[in-house]
Amino acid sequence: MNLLFNNSFGLQLTPDQVIREIVTFVNLDRNRPYKIIIGTDSQRLSDKTADFVTAIVVHRVGNGGQYFWRRIQNGQKYHTLRQRITQEVLTSLDIAKTILEKLKTAELPEFDFEIHVDIGNQGETKVMIQELVSMVRANNFEVKTKPDSYAASKVADRHT
Repeated sequence: MNLLFNNSFGLQLTPDQVIREIVTFVNLDRNRPYKIIIGTDSQRLSDKTADFVTAIVVHRVGNGGQYFWRRIQNGQKYHTLRQRITQEVLTSLDIAKTILEKLKTAELPEFDFEIHVDIGNQGETKVMIQELVSMVRANNFEVKTKPDSYAASKVADRHT
């Protein structure tokens, strides 16, 4: 399983290197507000397995940002949309816990931390909103859904 993240220049980074990049980026302008956002999107493949892409977005509110992404294929078959979307959320939660734990040891100004879920009030996923939002909130994370879940629905989706 690939544990390396890619940056926008195509370089592969370990999770610890990603943390160092985030710290460096935030320290360039400590007076601005920041959001650190995790989002996962997936694409079902012909053999019913799925390709999962997780993005870590560092948003310097009002002044751009940067992101890192990772692709994982776990070989598991996903027979329903619910299974695959639930795995997206579980993947985001796992990465969020790891990243947040590492960021707590860094000397950073206060930042918001969110998980973006690729579900919304339109389409097949609308019946899953309450369940998946509750799952994220039960893990003490702020959650955003479409149309506000750009880390999953735009950034991660770009790499699926």
